[in-house]
Amino acid sequence: MHNKFGRLRACRLCGSNVEVLLKYNNMPKAAQNFPSEEDLKEEVGEALEVCECKACGMVQLSNDPVDYYKEVIRASAFSEEMKSFRVEQFRSLVSRYGLERSNVVEIGCGKGEFLELMNDAGANACGIEYSNDSVRDCNKKGLSVSKFYIEDEHTAIPYAPFDCFFIMNFFEHLPDPNTVLRALHLNLREDGLGIIEVPNFDMIIKKNMFSEFINDHLFYFTEKTLASLLERNGFEIIECSEIWYDYIISAIIKKRKKLDLTRFKSHQEFINKQLEDHIEKHKRVAVYGAGHQALASIALAKIGDKIEYVVDDAPFKQGKYTPATHVPIVSNNYLKSHPVDSIIIMAASYSDEVARKLKNNYENMSIVILRDSGLEPI
Repeated sequence: MHNKFGRLRACRLCGSNVEVLLKYNNMPKAAQNFPSEEDLKEEVGEALEVCECKACGMVQLSNDPVDYYKEVIRASAFSEEMKSFRVEQFRSLVSRYGLERSNVVEIGCGKGEFLELMNDAGANACGIEYSNDSVRDCNKKGLSVSKFYIEDEHTAIPYAPFDCFFIMNFFEHLPDPNTVLRALHLNLREDGLGIIEVPNFDMIIKKNMFSEFINDHLFYFTEKTLASLLERNGFEIIECSEIWYDYIISAIIKKRKKLDLTRFKSHQEFINKQLEDHIEKHKRVAVYGAGHQALASIALAKIGDKIEYVVDDAPFKQGKYTPATHVPIVSNNYLKSHPVDSIIIMAASYSDEVARKLKNNYENMSIVILRDSGLEPI
C-alpha cells in the first residue's frame, strides 16, 4: 500500500490510486507527543501529505499511523460543556432507540469518560481500550473495560453480542476502518445499532481550515464518504447530522438486514403448478420467447420434455436449442406449418406485442401470457 519512501500509493479503503492534493512541511509528528526540554535538540517536524482516492473520493493522509493510534487520549474530557452535551445526547439516544439496560460497547473508550455517561443514561455499557493505564483506571472506577483492539474482521469482542456500539472521534485514527466495521457487524445483534462520530471535513473544506490536518487523523470524512464506507460494510444510516458547532459528523446507523428472498420459492412453486396444469389440459404446447426469463422458467418448471418447441423472432437463436432443457428454437413460420393447441408467451416486456400478433393470426389456438402474477389467458 506504501511505496519505498513510506508514502501511500493506494487508498486504504478501496485499494485504488490516490493523488496528492496538499503537502505541508515541518508539521507536528503527532498531536499527543509533546517534547520535553531535553528532547528539543532532536525533535523536528515532518512532511504531511493530504491525498484523495481517485475512485471512492476518500481524503486521507499518506503518512503512517502515529505510534499510539490504538489508544484513545481525550482532551475533551476536561470540558464541562462537552460533558453536558454528551449527557443530553446519550439520554436522548437511549430513550429514542430503546437502549435501556441494553448491551452497549464503546470502541476506544479511553479512561471511560463517556462510558460513565452512557451508564447514567440507562444503558449497560462496557468498553474496549488498548492503553494499559486507561484500562486500569476504568476498572478502578468499576467500569467493565477490556484491553483489546480489533485486528481482524472475524474477531469476537469481549461481552458480545451487542445491541449498540459507539465510536467517538476515534474512527479517523484507525488505519483499517473496513476491518473494524466488519468486526462490529459480526458482533452486533441482528437489529443492532451504532453511533460513529468523526471530525467534519465538510466544514473544514467550507471554512478553509488548513490547520485541521494532523498525523493522528488518517482520514477526513465528509458526510458522503462516511456514508459510502458504512454502507459498503453492511450498515444503513438512520440519521446523520453535524453537531458540536458543526465540528463533528454524527451518524446513527443500524445493521443492514439480510435480504429475504424466501418468497421466491413459494412463487416459483405457484408458477410451476400453473404451467404444469396448463400443459396437461392441451395436447401440444409451445412457448414463445427464448429470452433469459423464458429459459429459466422452462428449466425450473421442468417442462422441457413437455413442450414441442420454442418460438423466437431472433434469427441467431433459431435452429439452436434452449440451454439445459434442449428444446428446439424455431421461427414464427414453423409455428404456422406445425401448429399447436396452445402457446405460452414468455417474452417479458414484449409479451403484449407478441400476443396481439398471434391473436390476429391464430384464432383457434389457446394463447396465454406468463405474467409475474401467473398465467393470463388472451
